[in-house]
Amino acid sequence: MTGRTSRTTTAPRLHGRGPQLRALAALSDRLPERAGVLVVTGEPGIGRTALLDHAAHSFPAGPVHRPHADPAPGRRPYGGLRAVLRALDPGGPRGPADPEAGAGVLLAALRAAAGGEPLLLCVDDVHLWDGPSLAVLGRAARRLTEAGPVVLLTAAAGYAPRELAGLPTTHLLPLSPSAAAAVLDDATGTGADQAVRDALLEEADGNPALLLALAGRLSCADPAGSRPLPAPPADPGTLTAVAGPFLRGLPPDADGLLLVTAAALRGAEGDGGDGGDVDAGVVGAALSGRGLLLDPLADASPALLLADGRLRFAGAVLRRAVYAGAAPDRRRAAHLALARVLEGDGDRLRALLHRAWAATGADPELAAELTAAASDPRCPAPHRLRSLAHARAAELTTDEAARGRCRTAAAGQALHAGLPRRALELLDTTAHPSLPDAVRGRAELLRGSVQLLDGPTATARESLLTAAALLAVPAPELSAVAGTRAMDAAWAAGDLPGCLEALSRAPRRDDGPDDYHRGLRSALEGRLEDAVAPLERVVASARDHARAAELARAAGAALVLGDLPTASRAAARAVALARADGDRLVVPRALEYLAYAELRSGRHPQARTHAEEGLRAARAAGQRNTAAGHRAVLALVASIEGVPAEVAGHAGEALDTARRHGLAQTATLAQWALGRADLGRGRPLEAADRLGPLVRPGPRRGHFAVWMLAVPCFVEVAVLAGRESEARHALEDLAAWSAFGADPQAPAQLLRCRALLAPPDLADELYTRALDLHERATGDFERARTALLYGKWLRRRRRLREARDLLGAALVGFESCGARVWADQARGELRAHRAAAPGTPRAGALDRLTPQQCRIARHVADGATNREVARILSVSTRTVDYHLRKVFAALGVRSRVELVRLVEQAERPEGERRGA
Repeated sequence: MTGRTSRTTTAPRLHGRGPQLRALAALSDRLPERAGVLVVTGEPGIGRTALLDHAAHSFPAGPVHRPHADPAPGRRPYGGLRAVLRALDPGGPRGPADPEAGAGVLLAALRAAAGGEPLLLCVDDVHLWDGPSLAVLGRAARRLTEAGPVVLLTAAAGYAPRELAGLPTTHLLPLSPSAAAAVLDDATGTGADQAVRDALLEEADGNPALLLALAGRLSCADPAGSRPLPAPPADPGTLTAVAGPFLRGLPPDADGLLLVTAAALRGAEGDGGDGGDVDAGVVGAALSGRGLLLDPLADASPALLLADGRLRFAGAVLRRAVYAGAAPDRRRAAHLALARVLEGDGDRLRALLHRAWAATGADPELAAELTAAASDPRCPAPHRLRSLAHARAAELTTDEAARGRCRTAAAGQALHAGLPRRALELLDTTAHPSLPDAVRGRAELLRGSVQLLDGPTATARESLLTAAALLAVPAPELSAVAGTRAMDAAWAAGDLPGCLEALSRAPRRDDGPDDYHRGLRSALEGRLEDAVAPLERVVASARDHARAAELARAAGAALVLGDLPTASRAAARAVALARADGDRLVVPRALEYLAYAELRSGRHPQARTHAEEGLRAARAAGQRNTAAGHRAVLALVASIEGVPAEVAGHAGEALDTARRHGLAQTATLAQWALGRADLGRGRPLEAADRLGPLVRPGPRRGHFAVWMLAVPCFVEVAVLAGRESEARHALEDLAAWSAFGADPQAPAQLLRCRALLAPPDLADELYTRALDLHERATGDFERARTALLYGKWLRRRRRLREARDLLGAALVGFESCGARVWADQARGELRAHRAAAPGTPRAGALDRLTPQQCRIARHVADGATNREVARILSVSTRTVDYHLRKVFAALGVRSRVELVRLVEQAERPEGERRGA
């Protein structure tokens, strides 16, 4: 080993390691009062060395010593210790042959090198060290305070050696998709084809070294997607290049343990990656024929962790490298040993799957057994395992039709397991015209289902209509499912004629699904009264079902009816059942229904919770379209809470996917969120420009099922913007929507909007009736908005006592639902009310202003233009100009910037003003 103390001024760029960087910063922050230790572990290629490099480059307090491994490190006793001592002091001691004494020597060397100043010692690859040196390092680390202000960072591939057990440790997990994408961008730029990027990111599974190795295999043309990727992208050579050095030189018995564990993980319930583990008893039983003891072997291998009777690899790349690098006959032997153990335990599906992996050629009989076991609903197996079994059965069969059926079944299970890319890969092998219509139809049904969740809606609709036609004779029930999903695709796209066409192609039935079709057709054709009874039967029938998909469909029907409590209950039950079944296909969609029901009910914090959970589930299941829907809900919640950056972030993400995939409903909700955020911030002109196209007839009108929800916002901003004629026209549509009864808030919102447009002699009663209707519906936010508008109206007419009560109620309502920006509006109105009330003292410089001047000054300080202030206060721009000149003269300010400062100072609590 060699040492170095120099470092550059710029630390290497890291992605996705925020917690680790904060831990390193905390160690430095404690200097010079306290020493610090951190052990960094993780699979090969995960970024241990990069983290130590970053620490060495950015250590601010003093010298850095960084011993590096020699090209051929030896295992001589105390070889590792001697290398560190040479790095600290080339002419110093070499260390005695005793661990306790060696710890003292190392601490003395650190103390001398530090000289009372902070010092950083970075020791990488300690898994290569000899046992005595590791013992010395562990003892010294536990006594590090004796060396003075020293930070010790060590890194080991795999898990921490037992000599370092108990020390502060951070185990590096795979990078998140976004962090891995940033690493890929650093290596290849941002011009790579999205499909190529997705394939590389999925194959690398968060390991940066493997990701860079895969990127290095691309030719110059490959990043643009003009050529197919190498198959497989991560071949044995690439995996071995990343993890091989860590695995070389293992004892044969330890090598056997790693291989059997890797083979067992292929059939484990998890994904076989870093989060996957396997029953150590099964592995031990498979190894027992060789007379091996599991515990000592696992303890001696840093690649594995044995805990609570389960074995896991330090990372997915290690597992894959072990399996891919083994000779084929050794892999087959491992699978056969596992098959014997699992057969004896009664785990027939996994036993058959391991036998199938051990097979060397076609075996139709084994394929039939495997297919039967994977299709047996009585077999308690996860969807991923069933998908693996069907896919392997396809490889073993010799009949083309049977192979197509197996691959289609594998794709279906992969979709439920949350693996849409894998499902499409399997389906691509079933698009052969010689296959029976039933096989091709099922494949198109699944392909369209994947595209509906993660692709363009137009493509999904055509695939699903094709499926409906192919399945009409051999499988009419599946044909009905395809027709319903084609309607879902047209619905997501805002294609009303497409919805009706898809419903017309679905076979007629006498049970629940036909009720769903009949109810939706009536609603889409404008016969709202005819839609109620069939959809109510759909909702009622779902109470007797124990399947998550039917419950989710019932939740959607209840939303159409406006039965929000039932929609919430059905969606929540669907989520619970889908999770219990491990069905990652249904969970994100059911959570979207649940979040939307809570949003429509006015329970915004609950809507946020469910949408955040749904966004995580949709990402994990590869459902970008569903994720965009959750983003739109989050944008709507943020527009109520008044967080402009969050509104813009969520709405921007939702609109990006919506535009690429044709998601009209998602786009409408996101645009509504942006418009409502503008309204909350007192920007009616911008809000009117954004919301107008959504609610006016024409090609830019919002989605047919949700644009009515934005009408109350548009009426309010249109009145403020002086566009009353447009508001009156939109009000007619809102009246029809309110009469349907699908939105419990709509009747009160309709009266509120009429009050905004009514003459004074009618507005008072309309506001009062609106508040009465709000009492019958849930949701503090909409009631508070009505109270705020009514309070403003009353204050302008000098009915100050009534106005005070309503404005106070509005403030409480906004605060109860977290609507901060709206609560600020209510507070501003209350301040203006106090200024207008006779005998009410005013503190600060603003007491020189009239109530109207006070209001104008506050709006200008909030960033409003003169024109916007005129719209908000229902006065002319000339009036605002006049009063603003008076404000400047009364306060002695010469610019809007000075006015902002003065208003902010006056608005502070009295104690803060005194402190300032």
